[in-house]
Amino acid sequence: MDYTGRQQRLAQALDGLKLDALLVTHAVNVRYVCGFTGSNAVLVAGPRRCILLTDGRYAEQANAEAQNVRVVIARGALLPEAAKILKKQRTAAAGIEAEHMPVAQRSILRGLLPKKVRLRETTGVVEQLRMMKEAAEISNLRQSVLLGARLFDTALEAVRPGVREIGVAAELEYAARRLGAEAMAFDTIVAAGRRSALPHGRASAAPIPARGFVVLDWGVKLAGYCSDQTRTVHVGTPDSEMRGQYMAVREAQQAAMEAVRAGATAGDVDRAARQALQHSGLARYFTHSTGHGVGLEIHEAPRLGKGLHERLRAGMIVTIEPGVYVPGKGGVRIEDMLCVTETGCEVLTPTTRELITL
Repeated sequence: MDYTGRQQRLAQALDGLKLDALLVTHAVNVRYVCGFTGSNAVLVAGPRRCILLTDGRYAEQANAEAQNVRVVIARGALLPEAAKILKKQRTAAAGIEAEHMPVAQRSILRGLLPKKVRLRETTGVVEQLRMMKEAAEISNLRQSVLLGARLFDTALEAVRPGVREIGVAAELEYAARRLGAEAMAFDTIVAAGRRSALPHGRASAAPIPARGFVVLDWGVKLAGYCSDQTRTVHVGTPDSEMRGQYMAVREAQQAAMEAVRAGATAGDVDRAARQALQHSGLARYFTHSTGHGVGLEIHEAPRLGKGLHERLRAGMIVTIEPGVYVPGKGGVRIEDMLCVTETGCEVLTPTTRELITL
């Protein structure tokens, strides 16, 4: 990973924001900037160098993992140590990650600093850098996607009438660990029958019915990077309405995929999916955005939603996941991960998108 390059790009971002320093407190952002994976850290990022603060539990780990930074082991709370560094550096304007620092901590930090030091709330400074994936990141994401895809066969073997949704999730998650996953990327979704109309129907104790859709949405973490995949299968023979619903979602996903390319806006991609569903009369049942970025976190920028103007760039990794959810009947979602290219996209998920009946 190019930690030096990341720190240089962060310094450029701070210069553009007229900040002398940024307190990076979100653990994922700390990892992105310097490689440290501990759960207690503050990174004081400046124009010339970064200082990593952590506690004694992580002394050995920090010195082994953190790249191109000075490691300081604090004896007490980290914010007072961060304030000391800001004062020593004669910082005039320091940024905080507003969405990741609670109000109480901001108040504490404000009280630790001279009034002449300006504290400014920032949003998404590091997250903007994370949107563009380096070659090593794309490689890690490919491996995570491939590991996740291997779990589909496990899920198909586990899905049968009478088995509880949580039982299917358990089989899938156990197989993930056995194959080498660090963790699941999020709570596994298994939603069967009428429950498949719940977009985020996490696995419950409900049994799988003798007939109906089963939405399976899962992902793994490998080397810190997430995968995200959704497949919808049908238990029993689907009727023409169910087949039509599935094909409508598949066509919407294909339309969105064809809209993905460097220079297209997030809204362009979302519009393509919705227009396809308009033709089938199902657009009103599509209740969420078309996709999102994936990386060290399962949901990252850019979000592919209605009216959004973020332009896609080559090297971004996104999902395409339209869905249709008919209350009282059932739902369908199909999701794949893509790498944006200059002329289109590369689909990373290898699993079939044909309707599978069990």
